[in-house]
Amino acid sequence: MKEKIINNMGKILAIISLTALLVLSLVSAVDTPITKNCCEKTTYGAFCQNAPAEQCDKTGSWKSTPTSCESTSFCKLGCCYDSDEGVCMENTAQRVCQDAKGSWSDSKTCDIAQCKLGCCVLGKQAAFVTLTRCKKLSGFYGLLTDFRQSIGSELECVSLASLSDEGACVYGVDYIQTCKFTTRQECNSVKQGGNTGNGSVTGNVTFHKDFLCSAEELGTNCGPTKDTMCIDGKDEVYYRDSCGNPANIYDAGKAEDNSYWRKKIGKGEACNPANANTNSKTCGNCNYFEGSICKDYKKISEKPVYGNNICVDLNCKTTSDSGKPHKHGESWCSTDKNVDSVGSRYIRHICMNAEEIIEPCADFRQEICIQDFIESKGVRFSQAGCRVNRWQDCYSQKERIDCENTDKRDCVWKEERKEVGNKTLACFPKFSPGLKFWEEGESQGICSAASTQCVVEFEKQGFIRGEEKCVKNCDCLTDEWKSLQLEKCELIGDCGAKINFIGIGGYKAGYKFSTKKVKEKND
Repeated sequence: MKEKIINNMGKILAIISLTALLVLSLVSAVDTPITKNCCEKTTYGAFCQNAPAEQCDKTGSWKSTPTSCESTSFCKLGCCYDSDEGVCMENTAQRVCQDAKGSWSDSKTCDIAQCKLGCCVLGKQAAFVTLTRCKKLSGFYGLLTDFRQSIGSELECVSLASLSDEGACVYGVDYIQTCKFTTRQECNSVKQGGNTGNGSVTGNVTFHKDFLCSAEELGTNCGPTKDTMCIDGKDEVYYRDSCGNPANIYDAGKAEDNSYWRKKIGKGEACNPANANTNSKTCGNCNYFEGSICKDYKKISEKPVYGNNICVDLNCKTTSDSGKPHKHGESWCSTDKNVDSVGSRYIRHICMNAEEIIEPCADFRQEICIQDFIESKGVRFSQAGCRVNRWQDCYSQKERIDCENTDKRDCVWKEERKEVGNKTLACFPKFSPGLKFWEEGESQGICSAASTQCVVEFEKQGFIRGEEKCVKNCDCLTDEWKSLQLEKCELIGDCGAKINFIGIGGYKAGYKFSTKKVKEKND
């Protein structure tokens, strides 16, 4: 018994001795401190870290100092604001912010005007972000900016988004379980004891997200039908349930499929999602951008299998563009041969909802119509628009490169220079502007700038009277020279031999060519 006790005590002493050694070891480590520096950047890419001096990046202009980063100016923490993305980053060093092209301010918690958060509503979604970020996101999704600064928390913002959820709003009316397909927000407004117009609300009001009112498990008096409907603001043809609620997109093969009447499905899951389904009797998955939309079939097409609505064709089958068909949304410029005639203007045409719409550009040809094409999957789509006719400073250009600079002006260079007073004209409007030719002063002053003269010299040949030979400016006697002068005259504006926009010539000629003998030189 004694021997056993001694052995146990020996174990206890051994443990105490080991513990003492550990304590001594720890004390020894504390006695040899490691010198640390504040590294503006470390060798492993971190910023503003307290680390051994050998881990500080000494390349470039990065700083380090033998003190903690909290005590330095170059690693002072603040708010970094990215004005492009509208993002605020708290506790960011000034150098790090500047390298990221951000705007730094002395506020660790980003308590600055640019970083005030609000609720950004994005269709059926919402985000608790800054105003600048909201504008960025709205632009990315092609939405109008809806920023609500009065909402002060992310939870409240997310709750706002859920109010736009669609589904079945189930409630009792005079103790009959009925339903309305609507939003969560509208369903929340249905109160027990209230009046819906069809009777008093009895029992609880419950909302079932994404469910259709015809779902069997909801136990409502709404069921499937073979009737269809169009919905304002939507392209497609929809089934209508027995309570008048919209169901899923019309698909003739799913009329008696109970699973198709249970929960709503997206456009991409419905019949023929990659097709416009124009005049289809069996599929109502219309696509406005592809040229179809829900309308009553009467006087347009044959009756569909169920209901009275189809995806009608929105394309223009014949147009004023030489009778050519154009797709819905296409636009083009007039190809009128008299587009630069007196009293004319440029015109933009648009095919919209199977109708050709005419949009004149600015009067007096102060705007021109330009047209281009987009090609996708082998399909050519025309686009046109009116823009300003930049002719005003053509006459002052002295060099061809300046005259034909299409980034600044719409001008054309004519090689032969024409002397007018002390000016030399060679640059003319590419698209001649219109003039108020019925008012004195304006048209006469502009058109007179196109007048020119050319002195042709002849020499008498031998002693035969009347025999002469042209020796200088002989090209002024050719029809080509006359045509060039007339072209310049017409480019200036409503000058020269122009006709009006309906093809009728003026009462007086707008130009004339005349010759006369000036003088005779004697040797």
